[in-house]
Amino acid sequence: MKKIAAILAAIFSLVSCESFLDMAPDENLTLDDVFVNRLYTRAFLNNVYSYCPYQADMNWDNNYTGACDEMEIAYGAHTTHDMCSGAWDPTSGFVGAIWTDMYAGIRKANQFLENIDKCTDAEPAVIRRWKGEAYFLRAFYHFLIFKAYGPIPIADHALDITEDLNAIVRQPADDVIDFIVDDCDRAAEALVDMDVWSTNDTGRATRIAALALKSRALLYIASPLYNGNPMLADLKDPATGKNLISQTYDPEKWKRAADAAKDCIDAAIAAGHKLYDNELAVDPVTNYQNIFNVNWNEEVLWGRNNANGDHWLNCSDPTSFGCYAIFDPTQELVDAYEMEDGSTPITGYKDNGLTPIINPDSGYEDSGFSTDSYPNRWNVNVCKMYTHREPRFYASINFAGAVWKTTRASNWTTPHVNEFWYNGIDGKGNAGSDYCKTGYLMKKLHYPTRIPWQYTPNQVWIYIRLGEIYLNYAEALNEYSGPVPDVYTYVNAIRTRAALPGLASGLDKDQMRERIHHERRIELAFETHRWSDVRRWLEGETQGQPIHSMNIWEGISQTDPAFYKRFFVENRVFESPKHYFYPIPQSEIDKNAKHLLVQNLGWITETAGVPE
Repeated sequence: MKKIAAILAAIFSLVSCESFLDMAPDENLTLDDVFVNRLYTRAFLNNVYSYCPYQADMNWDNNYTGACDEMEIAYGAHTTHDMCSGAWDPTSGFVGAIWTDMYAGIRKANQFLENIDKCTDAEPAVIRRWKGEAYFLRAFYHFLIFKAYGPIPIADHALDITEDLNAIVRQPADDVIDFIVDDCDRAAEALVDMDVWSTNDTGRATRIAALALKSRALLYIASPLYNGNPMLADLKDPATGKNLISQTYDPEKWKRAADAAKDCIDAAIAAGHKLYDNELAVDPVTNYQNIFNVNWNEEVLWGRNNANGDHWLNCSDPTSFGCYAIFDPTQELVDAYEMEDGSTPITGYKDNGLTPIINPDSGYEDSGFSTDSYPNRWNVNVCKMYTHREPRFYASINFAGAVWKTTRASNWTTPHVNEFWYNGIDGKGNAGSDYCKTGYLMKKLHYPTRIPWQYTPNQVWIYIRLGEIYLNYAEALNEYSGPVPDVYTYVNAIRTRAALPGLASGLDKDQMRERIHHERRIELAFETHRWSDVRRWLEGETQGQPIHSMNIWEGISQTDPAFYKRFFVENRVFESPKHYFYPIPQSEIDKNAKHLLVQNLGWITETAGVPE
C-alpha cells in the first residue's frame, strides 16, 4: 500500500511559479520516504491539487454548461447531448468521471493529512498551512461529488485494501455538508495568515477560499432540493432506512448560509478583495470581461491557472478563424439579458418557443436593423434585437454583426464582423462538421486579443469569486428574513457594477427571489452554476423544454430578415426526480456486494450477479 509510482512526476504547474524539483522522482519511494523530505512533501501536496477539474473546457471536462439551457455544444459526439436527450444511464462512461477523479483526489488528500506530521524538516507554521490546504482540497472535492450525485459516501481517511467495501455507503446530505463545512473551518483556521496570494502562491488555497466554499455548501443544503423535500422521501439508506434527504424543512439553514456568506464577504473585503471595477468608469462591458481576463484580480477567491491550453478557446472562436465555433449560447439565454435601462425585454413565449412575448415598455424590437452605433456594443445594420441591451450581454455573447477580434483573411489586422447567417464567412454554408449551431458564440471568459493557433494567453479559471458570494448572501438572507435592506444592497452592488439600475423598492419575498434567480442566471452565466441552481431550487423542469436559435439555415447578408427568425434546435428532456442528480456509476454499485450503495431515484441499475 505504501508504494507510490512517480508521485512527484506531475507537479501541478498552476499552483505556483516555483520549481520544486529538477529531477525525476524515484518510483520506489514509499510514503515514509516522501514525508521525511520537505520538498517531496510539498510536491505530494502539489499532486493533490492536480485533481482540480479543468472546467474551462466545456467540451470535455465540464458537462454542466452544455447540459443546461445556457448552451448548445455543437459537437456531435459530446456527452451533453446524451444528458439533454435523456440517453444516459449508470453505465455511461462519463457518469463516473467526477466520482472517480474526485475520490482519487480525496484519497491523496487523506494520505497527505495522515502522514504530514512525519515531515520534521518543515517549520510548524508551514506544516499548519499545508494541512489547511489539504483540508480545503478534501472539502472541495467532496463538494464537487455532492454537486453531481447528491448524498455521497464520506471519505475521511485513505482506504486500505483490507477494508470492507460494503461499509462504503451514502451518508445523509446534511452529514456530507457538515463534513465539508468542518473541513472548511479547519482550513480557514490553519490558513489564518493566508488571505491573498503572493507571487509564487497563486492558485493555492487561502482562508478566504475556505470561507467561500463554506458559503456555497451551506447555500446548497438550505435549498429546496435538500431541505424538507418530500419528492425524495424514498431515497434512503437500505440498511438503516434513514432518509438521505431531510424531510423536515428547517429555515435556520438559510440563516446559517447567510451568516457564512456575510462572514466570507467581510473577511474578503478586509483582506483587500472587492468586486472588480477597475475599468467600470471607462466601459462596463470591458470591465465585466476583465473579471475573467485579468488574472488573479481582486474578485477572485479561488481558481486555477489554465496555462496555455487553447482547445476551449478554439471552441468559442468562429470557423473562419480556423476554429470550431461549438460553444453556442441558446436563444433563451440571449433573450434573458435585460435592456440597458434594466427592463425585461421578453416575458414569455408562444408557439412552442418560436414567438416571443415582448414587453412593450422595454423598447425592445425583435426585427429591423440599427441606423446608429455604440462602440463596443453594436454597429450600424445590426439587428435591433441586439441593440440597447445591458453591458453584460455585450461582454458575454457574440452575435451576428458584432465585431470580434480581427480577421484571419487580413493576417489579423482588420476588424472581423461575425457572419453567422448561412452563406456568411462564419456560417453553416461555409463550414465543415463543426459550425455555429445557434447563431451565437460564447464571448465571456474568452481572451479578446488571443490569436488562434498563434498566441494563447495564460488564463485563470475562476472556481469562486466575490460576486457569487454577494448573491449567495442575498439569496439566503431573503429566504430567511425577506427582502431586508442588506438583500437590496448586495444585489444592487452586482447590478451597479453591470451599469444597471437598482431593483425596484417594495418587492416582496417571492418577487425578490425571482430577481435573485435571474441575477444569478446572468451574472454567473457559463460558470457552471446554472445546472445546479435550477435543481437546488426544484426548478429542474425548466430544463425539459425546447431550445432555440437564429435560423442558421437561411440568410444571404447581415440584413436578411430570414436569418433573424427563431428556429427550433432540439427538445431537451428532464425527468423528475431522475435528473435532479447524476446516477451513481454502475461500476461503483457492483463493488458493493450487499447492495448497500443505493442508487438515485429513477435510475435503473443491475444488482444481480454480484456475489455476496
